[in-house]
Amino acid sequence: MSDQTANRSRAEQRFPIAAGEQRWAALVSYNGAGYCGFQRQKHSPSVQQPLEQALSAVANQPVLTTCAGRTDSGVHASGQVVHWDSAAPRTARNWLAGANRMLPDDIALGWVVAVDERFHARFSAYSRTYRYCILAAPTRPAVLAEGITWVRGELDVEAMRAALPALLGEQDFSAVRGAGCQSHSPNREVQAVTLTEHGQLLVLEITANAFLLHMVRNIVGALLWVGSGKKPSSWLAELLAGRDRCASAPTASGRGLYLVEVGYPAELGLPAVVRGPVWLPAQLDD
Repeated sequence: MSDQTANRSRAEQRFPIAAGEQRWAALVSYNGAGYCGFQRQKHSPSVQQPLEQALSAVANQPVLTTCAGRTDSGVHASGQVVHWDSAAPRTARNWLAGANRMLPDDIALGWVVAVDERFHARFSAYSRTYRYCILAAPTRPAVLAEGITWVRGELDVEAMRAALPALLGEQDFSAVRGAGCQSHSPNREVQAVTLTEHGQLLVLEITANAFLLHMVRNIVGALLWVGSGKKPSSWLAELLAGRDRCASAPTASGRGLYLVEVGYPAELGLPAVVRGPVWLPAQLDD
């Protein structure tokens, strides 16, 4: 099945809405440093909890959200997408302004739009894009310390780039799959991956149809071994072929990771997203 056909089929699916209710979609950004991830937890703070509390206050009735991707503990987002159904007579402006007034400073809505039963934040998506930000410097950063992973000294960026083609295509990613991953299959399709330099800042951008638990962070951990000279560029392909997580590098920190875009069929009518975080050089999106 071609990508265009697959995207069209997603746009044609139906996810029923109860009578009298409207489905809403929203773009959510958050600093994940203080949260155990997006998904609601019983004993730890999550992004979903204050988000649903704010939306419920706007609606004056309970609101439950569904997200495009459950980010890990400490991971950030500039392009997370959620949806919810509500019978409350509210406009998109009501939801946006009201929720942003009540949300904590580290969570914000970027837009809210009314959608129909073809839209589902998770199942309508055909791709997710993450960016991982690395500061290679002699000393640790004081500014943006929660939003960047610091690596002491220099990295061989060309060696890291030479390893990237091994990630492309559909394959078994067991070697970079986190323990406790609940996915039925270790297979994912990486559609694009780049590594760019901006002074001392390195930005890995990776797009796939979906990701396994800790997959991006484990890929970064492996690339850091290549960049530090512990392994050659060819090692990443060997690692993936071996499908052995125990043979890989330690998992990289969540603080440098951002969910920056979720891809949906154009027919669903969602607003365009500018990939973040906002402090990154604008030429990344050229």
